[in-house]
Amino acid sequence: MARIPFDLAGKTVYVAGHRGMVGSALVRRLERENVELLSAKRTEVDLRDQSAVNRWFADNRPQVVFLAAAKVGGIAANNTLRGEFIYDNLIVATNVIHAAHVHGTEKLMFLGSSCIYPKHAPQPLSEDRLLTGPLEPTNEPYAIAKIAGLKLAEAYRSQYGSDFVCVMPTNLYGQGDNYHPEYSHVVAALIRRFHDAKTSGASNVVVWGTGTPRREFLFVDDLADACIHLMKIYSSHELVNIGTGEDITIAEFARVVAAAVGYIGDISFDSSRPDGTPRKLLDVSRLAKLGWRAQTTLEDGIKRAYRAFLLESK
Repeated sequence: MARIPFDLAGKTVYVAGHRGMVGSALVRRLERENVELLSAKRTEVDLRDQSAVNRWFADNRPQVVFLAAAKVGGIAANNTLRGEFIYDNLIVATNVIHAAHVHGTEKLMFLGSSCIYPKHAPQPLSEDRLLTGPLEPTNEPYAIAKIAGLKLAEAYRSQYGSDFVCVMPTNLYGQGDNYHPEYSHVVAALIRRFHDAKTSGASNVVVWGTGTPRREFLFVDDLADACIHLMKIYSSHELVNIGTGEDITIAEFARVVAAAVGYIGDISFDSSRPDGTPRKLLDVSRLAKLGWRAQTTLEDGIKRAYRAFLLESK
Protein backbone atom coordinates (compact mmCIF):
# COMPACT_ATOMS: atom_id res chain seq x y z
CA MET A 1 0.00 0.00 0.00
CA ALA A 2 1.52 3.25 -1.15
CA ARG A 3 1.44 6.11 1.37
CA ILE A 4 2.15 9.16 -0.77
CA PRO A 5 1.34 12.52 0.85
CA PHE A 6 -0.99 14.71 -1.19
CA ASP A 7 -1.60 18.23 0.05
CA LEU A 8 -5.20 19.34 -0.43
CA ALA A 9 -4.47 22.86 0.78
CA GLY A 10 -5.17 25.49 -1.85
CA LYS A 11 -6.57 23.01 -4.40
CA THR A 12 -9.73 23.41 -6.45
CA VAL A 13 -11.91 20.44 -5.52
CA TYR A 14 -14.92 19.18 -7.47
CA VAL A 15 -17.43 16.91 -5.76
CA ALA A 16 -19.45 15.21 -8.50
CA GLY A 17 -22.85 14.49 -7.00
CA HIS A 18 -22.58 17.22 -4.35
CA ARG A 19 -26.32 17.25 -3.61
CA GLY A 20 -26.60 13.53 -2.84
CA MET A 21 -26.14 11.97 0.57
CA VAL A 22 -22.47 11.09 0.01
CA GLY A 23 -21.60 14.20 -1.99
CA SER A 24 -23.14 16.58 0.55
CA ALA A 25 -21.26 14.82 3.36
CA LEU A 26 -18.02 15.29 1.41
CA VAL A 27 -18.83 18.98 0.97
CA ARG A 28 -19.45 19.36 4.73
CA ARG A 29 -16.13 17.68 5.50
CA LEU A 30 -14.20 19.63 2.86
CA GLU A 31 -15.40 22.91 4.38
CA ARG A 32 -12.92 22.18 7.18
CA GLU A 33 -10.08 22.04 4.65
CA ASN A 34 -8.34 24.96 2.97
CA VAL A 35 -9.75 24.23 -0.50
CA GLU A 36 -11.80 25.96 -3.16
CA LEU A 37 -14.96 23.92 -3.63
CA LEU A 38 -16.41 23.57 -7.12
CA SER A 39 -19.88 22.27 -7.83
CA ALA A 40 -22.23 21.95 -10.76
CA LYS A 41 -25.97 21.41 -10.49
CA ARG A 42 -27.63 18.87 -12.75
CA THR A 43 -29.33 21.75 -14.57
CA GLU A 44 -25.86 23.14 -15.35
CA VAL A 45 -24.11 19.90 -16.27
CA ASP A 46 -25.81 16.57 -16.94
CA LEU A 47 -23.03 14.11 -16.13
CA ARG A 48 -24.55 11.70 -18.66
CA ASP A 49 -23.74 14.22 -21.43
CA GLN A 50 -20.13 13.73 -22.51
CA SER A 51 -19.86 17.05 -24.34
CA ALA A 52 -21.27 18.99 -21.38
CA VAL A 53 -18.89 17.26 -18.95
CA ASN A 54 -15.88 17.97 -21.17
CA ARG A 55 -16.86 21.64 -21.51
CA TRP A 56 -17.24 21.99 -17.75
CA PHE A 57 -13.87 20.38 -17.05
CA ALA A 58 -12.20 22.52 -19.73
CA ASP A 59 -13.66 25.69 -18.17
CA ASN A 60 -13.02 24.82 -14.52
CA ARG A 61 -10.04 22.43 -14.53
CA PRO A 62 -10.51 20.96 -11.04
CA GLN A 63 -7.29 19.75 -9.45
CA VAL A 64 -9.07 17.19 -7.27
CA VAL A 65 -12.23 15.21 -8.04
CA PHE A 66 -14.41 13.08 -5.76
CA LEU A 67 -16.68 11.01 -8.02
CA ALA A 68 -19.70 10.45 -5.76
CA ALA A 69 -22.38 10.97 -8.42
CA ALA A 70 -24.47 7.86 -9.01
CA LYS A 71 -27.99 6.59 -9.47
CA VAL A 72 -28.64 4.70 -6.25
CA GLY A 73 -31.50 3.00 -4.45
CA GLY A 74 -32.54 0.05 -2.36
CA ILE A 75 -33.19 -3.52 -3.40
CA ALA A 76 -36.52 -2.72 -5.10
CA ALA A 77 -35.06 0.13 -7.14
CA ASN A 78 -32.03 -1.92 -8.16
CA ASN A 79 -34.16 -4.82 -9.27
CA THR A 80 -36.84 -2.74 -11.04
CA LEU A 81 -34.87 0.06 -12.73
CA ARG A 82 -32.16 -2.24 -14.10
CA GLY A 83 -31.61 -0.42 -17.38
CA GLU A 84 -31.39 2.99 -15.73
CA PHE A 85 -29.01 1.75 -13.07
CA ILE A 86 -26.49 0.24 -15.46
CA TYR A 87 -26.69 2.98 -18.12
CA ASP A 88 -26.62 6.03 -15.84
CA ASN A 89 -23.81 4.73 -13.64
CA LEU A 90 -21.70 3.50 -16.55
CA ILE A 91 -21.91 6.73 -18.48
CA VAL A 92 -21.37 9.04 -15.50
CA ALA A 93 -18.23 7.15 -14.48
CA THR A 94 -16.93 7.08 -18.06
CA ASN A 95 -17.54 10.78 -18.68
CA VAL A 96 -16.09 12.10 -15.43
CA ILE A 97 -13.04 9.83 -15.28
CA HIS A 98 -12.14 10.51 -18.92
CA ALA A 99 -12.64 14.27 -18.57
CA ALA A 100 -10.47 14.30 -15.44
CA HIS A 101 -7.72 12.55 -17.40
CA VAL A 102 -8.01 14.80 -20.46
CA HIS A 103 -8.08 18.06 -18.50
CA GLY A 104 -5.23 17.35 -16.11
CA THR A 105 -6.92 16.56 -12.78
CA GLU A 106 -4.14 15.83 -10.28
CA LYS A 107 -6.06 13.28 -8.24
CA LEU A 108 -9.45 11.56 -8.48
CA MET A 109 -11.29 9.30 -6.06
CA PHE A 110 -13.95 6.95 -7.43
CA LEU A 111 -16.53 5.79 -4.90
CA GLY A 112 -17.88 2.35 -5.61
CA SER A 113 -20.14 0.11 -3.52
CA SER A 114 -19.75 -3.06 -1.51
CA CYS A 115 -22.30 -4.74 -3.82
CA ILE A 116 -19.45 -5.22 -6.31
CA TYR A 117 -18.40 -8.32 -4.37
CA PRO A 118 -19.73 -11.81 -5.21
CA LYS A 119 -22.95 -12.86 -3.49
CA HIS A 120 -21.38 -15.85 -1.74
CA ALA A 121 -17.84 -14.58 -1.21
CA PRO A 122 -16.23 -15.54 2.13
CA GLN A 123 -16.85 -13.06 4.93
CA PRO A 124 -15.56 -10.54 5.78
CA LEU A 125 -15.16 -9.29 2.21
CA SER A 126 -11.53 -8.48 1.46
CA GLU A 127 -10.61 -6.34 -1.52
CA ASP A 128 -9.11 -9.29 -3.41
CA ARG A 129 -12.51 -11.02 -3.58
CA LEU A 130 -13.55 -8.78 -6.48
CA LEU A 131 -14.52 -10.76 -9.62
CA THR A 132 -14.19 -14.15 -7.91
CA GLY A 133 -17.83 -15.24 -8.31
CA PRO A 134 -21.38 -14.38 -9.41
CA LEU A 135 -23.01 -11.17 -8.16
CA GLU A 136 -26.28 -10.77 -6.26
CA PRO A 137 -28.88 -10.86 -9.10
CA THR A 138 -31.09 -8.07 -7.71
CA ASN A 139 -28.35 -5.44 -7.98
CA GLU A 140 -26.17 -6.93 -10.71
CA PRO A 141 -26.62 -4.02 -13.20
CA TYR A 142 -25.57 -1.44 -10.59
CA ALA A 143 -22.67 -3.60 -9.42
CA ILE A 144 -21.39 -4.14 -12.98
CA ALA A 145 -21.47 -0.40 -13.62
CA LYS A 146 -19.48 0.23 -10.42
CA ILE A 147 -16.98 -2.49 -11.30
CA ALA A 148 -16.54 -0.90 -14.74
CA GLY A 149 -15.87 2.50 -13.13
CA LEU A 150 -13.32 0.95 -10.81
CA LYS A 151 -11.58 -0.82 -13.69
CA LEU A 152 -11.63 2.35 -15.80
CA ALA A 153 -9.87 4.31 -13.06
CA GLU A 154 -7.42 1.43 -12.63
CA ALA A 155 -6.72 1.28 -16.39
CA TYR A 156 -6.07 5.04 -16.62
CA ARG A 157 -3.63 4.74 -13.72
CA SER A 158 -1.89 1.85 -15.47
CA GLN A 159 -1.71 3.35 -18.98
CA TYR A 160 -1.43 7.08 -18.32
CA GLY A 161 -0.07 7.28 -14.78
CA SER A 162 -3.21 9.08 -13.59
CA ASP A 163 -3.41 9.34 -9.79
CA PHE A 164 -6.87 7.80 -9.61
CA VAL A 165 -7.83 5.82 -6.48
CA CYS A 166 -10.92 3.76 -5.66
CA VAL A 167 -12.79 3.19 -2.42
CA MET A 168 -15.66 0.82 -1.65
CA PRO A 169 -18.07 2.03 1.04
CA THR A 170 -20.40 -0.30 2.91
CA ASN A 171 -24.12 0.44 3.44
CA LEU A 172 -24.51 4.14 4.25
CA TYR A 173 -27.04 6.27 6.09
CA GLY A 174 -27.38 9.82 7.38
CA GLN A 175 -28.29 13.34 6.39
CA GLY A 176 -29.52 13.72 2.82
CA ASP A 177 -30.72 10.14 2.38
CA ASN A 178 -33.59 9.24 0.02
CA TYR A 179 -36.78 8.32 1.89
CA HIS A 180 -38.82 7.10 -1.08
CA PRO A 181 -41.36 4.52 0.20
CA GLU A 182 -40.42 1.93 -2.44
CA TYR A 183 -36.94 2.74 -3.74
CA SER A 184 -34.97 3.83 -0.67
CA HIS A 185 -32.18 1.90 1.03
CA VAL A 186 -33.01 -0.16 4.10
CA VAL A 187 -31.99 2.47 6.68
CA ALA A 188 -34.05 5.30 5.19
CA ALA A 189 -36.94 2.93 4.48
CA LEU A 190 -37.08 1.79 8.10
CA ILE A 191 -36.71 5.30 9.53
CA ARG A 192 -39.65 6.45 7.44
CA ARG A 193 -41.73 3.35 8.15
CA PHE A 194 -41.25 3.50 11.92
CA HIS A 195 -41.82 7.26 11.97
CA ASP A 196 -45.07 6.93 10.02
CA ALA A 197 -46.19 4.12 12.33
CA LYS A 198 -45.42 6.18 15.42
CA THR A 199 -47.27 9.26 14.18
CA SER A 200 -50.29 7.25 12.97
CA GLY A 201 -50.44 5.01 16.05
CA ALA A 202 -50.00 1.81 14.02
CA SER A 203 -49.56 -1.32 16.12
CA ASN A 204 -47.31 -3.20 13.68
CA VAL A 205 -44.55 -2.40 11.18
CA VAL A 206 -43.70 -4.84 8.40
CA VAL A 207 -40.02 -5.18 7.46
CA TRP A 208 -39.16 -6.62 4.05
CA GLY A 209 -37.48 -10.04 3.99
CA THR A 210 -36.92 -12.59 6.73
CA GLY A 211 -34.81 -10.33 8.95
CA THR A 212 -31.94 -12.84 8.96
CA PRO A 213 -29.45 -11.22 6.51
CA ARG A 214 -26.55 -9.47 8.18
CA ARG A 215 -25.51 -5.97 7.14
CA GLU A 216 -22.86 -3.43 8.06
CA PHE A 217 -23.85 0.24 8.32
CA LEU A 218 -21.63 3.33 8.19
CA PHE A 219 -22.63 6.89 9.06
CA VAL A 220 -22.13 8.98 5.93
CA ASP A 221 -20.10 11.69 7.68
CA ASP A 222 -17.66 9.00 8.79
CA LEU A 223 -17.35 7.93 5.14
CA ALA A 224 -16.56 11.51 4.14
CA ASP A 225 -13.85 11.73 6.78
CA ALA A 226 -12.33 8.45 5.57
CA CYS A 227 -12.34 9.71 1.97
CA ILE A 228 -10.50 12.92 2.89
CA HIS A 229 -8.00 10.92 4.93
CA LEU A 230 -7.30 8.56 2.03
CA MET A 231 -7.15 11.37 -0.53
CA LYS A 232 -4.35 12.93 1.51
CA ILE A 233 -2.23 9.82 2.09
CA TYR A 234 -3.12 7.01 -0.31
CA SER A 235 -2.06 6.34 -3.89
CA SER A 236 -2.33 2.85 -5.37
CA HIS A 237 -4.26 0.78 -7.90
CA GLU A 238 -5.58 -1.36 -5.01
CA LEU A 239 -9.08 -0.43 -3.90
CA VAL A 240 -9.82 0.25 -0.22
CA ASN A 241 -12.91 -0.89 1.67
CA ILE A 242 -14.54 1.70 3.94
CA GLY A 243 -16.74 0.39 6.72
CA THR A 244 -16.97 -0.30 10.44
CA GLY A 245 -15.91 -3.94 10.42
CA GLU A 246 -19.07 -4.87 12.39
CA ASP A 247 -22.44 -6.17 11.20
CA ILE A 248 -25.93 -6.82 12.55
CA THR A 249 -29.02 -8.78 11.42
CA ILE A 250 -31.78 -6.79 9.75
CA ALA A 251 -34.11 -7.87 12.57
CA GLU A 252 -31.73 -6.50 15.21
CA PHE A 253 -31.18 -3.37 13.15
CA ALA A 254 -34.93 -2.79 12.86
CA ARG A 255 -35.13 -2.73 16.65
CA VAL A 256 -32.31 -0.16 16.82
CA VAL A 257 -34.19 2.08 14.38
CA ALA A 258 -37.49 1.61 16.21
CA ALA A 259 -35.84 2.65 19.49
CA ALA A 260 -34.25 5.74 17.90
CA VAL A 261 -37.57 6.80 16.38
CA GLY A 262 -39.54 6.05 19.52
CA TYR A 263 -41.82 3.40 18.00
CA ILE A 264 -43.02 0.88 20.60
CA GLY A 265 -45.33 -1.39 18.56
CA ASP A 266 -44.74 -4.83 17.05
CA ILE A 267 -42.36 -5.68 14.20
CA SER A 268 -43.10 -8.44 11.67
CA PHE A 269 -41.30 -9.67 8.55
CA ASP A 270 -42.55 -10.19 4.98
CA SER A 271 -40.65 -13.23 3.73
CA SER A 272 -42.18 -12.83 0.24
CA ARG A 273 -39.82 -9.88 -0.26
CA PRO A 274 -36.23 -10.67 -1.34
CA ASP A 275 -33.49 -10.79 1.26
CA GLY A 276 -30.63 -10.05 -1.11
CA THR A 277 -27.12 -11.15 -0.17
CA PRO A 278 -27.13 -13.31 3.02
CA ARG A 279 -24.28 -11.36 4.59
CA LYS A 280 -22.22 -8.35 3.59
CA LEU A 281 -19.42 -7.39 5.95
CA LEU A 282 -16.31 -5.62 4.73
CA ASP A 283 -12.78 -6.50 5.76
CA VAL A 284 -11.46 -3.07 6.81
CA SER A 285 -7.97 -4.17 7.83
CA ARG A 286 -6.36 -2.33 4.89
CA LEU A 287 -8.14 0.88 5.95
CA ALA A 288 -7.08 0.38 9.58
CA LYS A 289 -3.45 -0.02 8.52
CA LEU A 290 -3.79 3.29 6.70
CA GLY A 291 -4.74 4.92 10.00
CA TRP A 292 -8.53 5.32 9.96
CA ARG A 293 -11.41 3.80 11.93
CA ALA A 294 -15.11 4.74 12.14
CA GLN A 295 -16.02 6.88 15.16
CA THR A 296 -19.84 6.99 15.14
CA THR A 297 -21.73 4.19 16.91
CA LEU A 298 -24.76 2.73 15.18
CA GLU A 299 -27.14 3.88 17.90
CA ASP A 300 -25.83 7.46 17.85
CA GLY A 301 -25.70 7.56 14.06
CA ILE A 302 -29.32 6.42 13.70
CA LYS A 303 -30.46 9.06 16.20
CA ARG A 304 -28.62 11.72 14.18
CA ALA A 305 -30.08 10.37 10.94
CA TYR A 306 -33.59 10.52 12.42
CA ARG A 307 -33.10 14.12 13.52
CA ALA A 308 -31.97 14.95 9.97
CA PHE A 309 -35.06 13.18 8.58
CA LEU A 310 -37.33 15.27 10.78
CA LEU A 311 -35.66 18.49 9.60
CA GLU A 312 -35.74 17.42 5.95
CA SER A 313 -39.41 16.41 6.23
CA LYS A 314 -40.57 19.88 7.32
